[in-house]
Amino acid sequence: MDPVERARAVRLAIFDVDGVMTDGTLLIGPQGEIGKPFNILDGHGVKMLQHAGIATAILSGRASDAVAWRARELSIEHVVQGSPDKVADFERLRARLALEAQACSFMGDDLPDLAVMQRCGFAVAVANAVDAVKRAAHYVTQASGGRGAVREFSDYVLRARGQLADRSAV
Repeated sequence: MDPVERARAVRLAIFDVDGVMTDGTLLIGPQGEIGKPFNILDGHGVKMLQHAGIATAILSGRASDAVAWRARELSIEHVVQGSPDKVADFERLRARLALEAQACSFMGDDLPDLAVMQRCGFAVAVANAVDAVKRAAHYVTQASGGRGAVREFSDYVLRARGQLADRSAV
């Protein structure tokens, strides 16, 4: 199956956070983590997916208040943080939503993402992902993580589904 067909089948878009929704930078102060830089274009891409009827989720190995806040802001209903086993959490999520693995996409950047990428229907790597992740991907974005990669993915999926239009009202 080619990447466009895989993108067309997506009903659930799952994102890693550090290195995908952000550039991987952790802002750490004397009290611990205080923030992460998120890209506004990526956020709008998430909203566009939701508007088109595609469920969105976060599946991250790290836990962060900044991620919880961003997920609420973007109305991302399914958020799994601090995951010790991303495959098990992926399986629970898709079972809860009654979706086949082929209807799920996962966007990652590093080795902890590989197992989920190998299980889902549409595996996507950001441009600055490690080589093993890029090799496992059905699609590699031109944009780096935190620099428009999520928006590029969103546009790709919506274009494949014939739903890419002016979403300024979203």
